[in-house]
Amino acid sequence: MAGNDPLATLFREEAAEHLATLETTLLELEQRPKDPELIAQAFRALHTIKGSSAMAGFEQITSLTHEVESVFVQIRQSKLQTTPDIIALTLETKDLIRAMLDPAAPALPESHQRLCAAYQAILERNSADAPAPVVTAVTPGNEGGADSSLQPLTVVRIAWAPHLDFFQNGSNPLGILTELAGLGACQTMTKLGPLPRLEDLDPENCHMSFDLVLQTSRSENEIRDVFIFVEDRCELRITNHAGWPAEEESLRATSSYLRAVTTAEAGAAPPEKRASTSAATSARPPESASSIRVSAQKLDSLVDLVGELVIAHARLAQLASTRGDDHLQAVAEDIGRLSAELRDNTLDIRMVPIGTTFVRFKRLVHDLASELGKDIQLETEGAETELDKTMIERLFDPLVHLIRNSCDHGIEAPEVRRQAGKSPAGTVRLRAYHSGQNVFVEIHDDGAGLDPATIRRKAIASGLLDESAQLSSDELYKLIFLPGFSTAKAITNVSGRGVGMDVVKRSVEALRGQIDIASDLGKGTTIRLQLPLTLAIIEGLLVAVADARFVLPMSLVEECVELTALDIERAHENRLANVRGELVPYIRLREWFGNTGTRPDIEQIAITTIDGKRYGFVVDGVVGQHQTVIKSLGRMYQNVRGLSGATILGDGTLALIVDVPALLRSVQQAA
Repeated sequence: MAGNDPLATLFREEAAEHLATLETTLLELEQRPKDPELIAQAFRALHTIKGSSAMAGFEQITSLTHEVESVFVQIRQSKLQTTPDIIALTLETKDLIRAMLDPAAPALPESHQRLCAAYQAILERNSADAPAPVVTAVTPGNEGGADSSLQPLTVVRIAWAPHLDFFQNGSNPLGILTELAGLGACQTMTKLGPLPRLEDLDPENCHMSFDLVLQTSRSENEIRDVFIFVEDRCELRITNHAGWPAEEESLRATSSYLRAVTTAEAGAAPPEKRASTSAATSARPPESASSIRVSAQKLDSLVDLVGELVIAHARLAQLASTRGDDHLQAVAEDIGRLSAELRDNTLDIRMVPIGTTFVRFKRLVHDLASELGKDIQLETEGAETELDKTMIERLFDPLVHLIRNSCDHGIEAPEVRRQAGKSPAGTVRLRAYHSGQNVFVEIHDDGAGLDPATIRRKAIASGLLDESAQLSSDELYKLIFLPGFSTAKAITNVSGRGVGMDVVKRSVEALRGQIDIASDLGKGTTIRLQLPLTLAIIEGLLVAVADARFVLPMSLVEECVELTALDIERAHENRLANVRGELVPYIRLREWFGNTGTRPDIEQIAITTIDGKRYGFVVDGVVGQHQTVIKSLGRMYQNVRGLSGATILGDGTLALIVDVPALLRSVQQAA
């Protein structure tokens, strides 16, 4: 198999995208097995992987995709039906190809041979079941008398003009011409455009174009598939003129007809006009790519540099303000404006549609439904919603846990749903949308819902809840996020060991997000994740505690209120603040982080809402809003409770970033 050369690396990246497209198409094809667009889309993905793997030296992938492609050729020609067995076999093949793309993965010759043999058996079985073909000469006027199962022969003209940079991309026209010749009787005329002067001649430029006459039973889409790798680097026109002869023996006459047509077209313009047009075409620079592929490592490095620029601008702005130099202040403002635009553009580059993750769950639900013996449909909404690429990568595992639980615990068996008056097919819906500076992701199922009485009984039996505790339904729902809690009646391969939901909660909170749950018994459950747009640079509220500075994520801060000595006295030192008639418990950052010094007479409380409850964080004062570049605390401080990182202020000092959910959890555990 190919190694780690640049061509192989590029193939792995592109093949991963085509495999994702193939999987999505196959799952849709299972619902609409006769959809010609889906069949063609699956065929194109396979054809692309086959051709690219051959060029990159992945021989096993080439041979395997050739067998799959042969089956889909029969399906495209309506000689074979799309069956669930073929879909399942192709999905298994897709998984094997993905495994074969990993350079560290072991070779899997047994799986490769077994799948190739399975496709060959399908083709042989189909060939044995097909009626013996009736060979009938197809001439103009008697096509209707031929067997309707046979495709009539047609003669098409293919005008193909590769771009000037065709050779520079490693393309070879001989391979295209050879593949066209495999579609039927073909005659080719090569045309050479005007060449530049000898001293200006670049041997890597392509000055040829081709006119071909092809007699074939293949459709135009199948002919275009031959050019699938070079379609963006050439001009292609495929025509079928009614006046052309259609008999096989008259192909030579058709070539003569083509020469006459070509000559007539060439004579349609004056010689000087033709020369200038050809010269302009040959001198045309290669077309610019509409997009480029950039490694994630380079993108992360760019974000780090932008973060350093934001910090440097903060120091420059403070220096300009301290010195009172108007010219320096003007320069600082210009740099601030440019760095802000650069920051926004850089972060925007990191944003990718969450639909790239949603697509991967279609296969997950498909396999879970088969394993559980249920009929489950996955619906998605808001796939265009964009989120930071790092956030999406770290969000994948929590979403997998939630979807597995929805399929296993939420959606009932078909017979149970019928008895409840529901459709036998259950639905899991994924929805994403923006709201303010946050992205919300909802997982909803129309299953049995959560039973508060069952949750309470399980929690008491597990020792997670005292029998005398009185909790509301919403509070009982949150118990499912406790470690070791499970409502499963039996341990299965899908769930039941009481691990997963607590991991989900911790993972979401590690992303500075929140998770809420709502359920209606007998109707379904909705779990909602609230997430920030990015993890690299955030808007924060800079606060002061003695000589230290802390940053609270602005997305979690609702408001700031004063806390006076009179307020403390009225609460009898119970650390409860009366905020417009609501008692809000608060935490003193000074005491938790061990800051010494005297408290000011008037303190500030930053009010946040976590898990539907309001909490306050008492600080000495609020400095203001701050553009916060998040820096890791390092391995030595990774276990410090209540902190998620640090940032550098304009004066060069550090400010610690408070992990609000983790800090609250630590305080509750210490109480």
